[in-house]
Amino acid sequence: MGGMRRTLGKPVVIGVLLVGMVVVGVGLYWFQPWKLWVDDTVRDELPVAAPATTGPDAEPNSNSKPDATPDTSPETEPDAPSTPPALRTLAAGTLISHEHSTTGTVKIIRLPDGTRTLRLGNLDTSNGPDLRVWLTDAPVKEGKAGWHVFDDGKYVSLGKLKGNKGDQDYVLPADLDLKGLTSVSIWCDRFDVSFGAAELAAAPA
Repeated sequence: MGGMRRTLGKPVVIGVLLVGMVVVGVGLYWFQPWKLWVDDTVRDELPVAAPATTGPDAEPNSNSKPDATPDTSPETEPDAPSTPPALRTLAAGTLISHEHSTTGTVKIIRLPDGTRTLRLGNLDTSNGPDLRVWLTDAPVKEGKAGWHVFDDGKYVSLGKLKGNKGDQDYVLPADLDLKGLTSVSIWCDRFDVSFGAAELAAAPA
């Protein structure tokens, strides 16, 4: 009998070990704890307005032909250089911490070509699995009361967080109506929790 118990015990022990290894493997994949010690820094640069190309200093078109008899009358004046459209901040806010310590600024900026981008400035948060940048209609609350509110109502995902540190740009869909979208969350989609968030305030016109 004792020999039979020892023989039956070995498969049980092996089975328990295999189950334990599977559980540990799933846990490591799900939580990815090593990311807490790994920083991903991103340094996006906003495009700047192109310099004016009209006026006396403009480069001539290679296909154009010089006038045979240029008008040199005193009434003729060179065209005044046009002013290129500038970047315009539409809304802005400051990130607060939720489940993880988070700092930085958030701006929604309209670029010279009319497109809009959300910019995270000087972001500093923890790394983690499946982090997203969300625009939402949820209020920004401090403490645990604000950790889970951002998927309760309307939200728009701008994609995966590029990195947990640095300056980052996220292009807004051209047809996105910003009305009612009053906050930004660094959202962990795997565990449905906010790492940090900012309330957006409209910038003066």
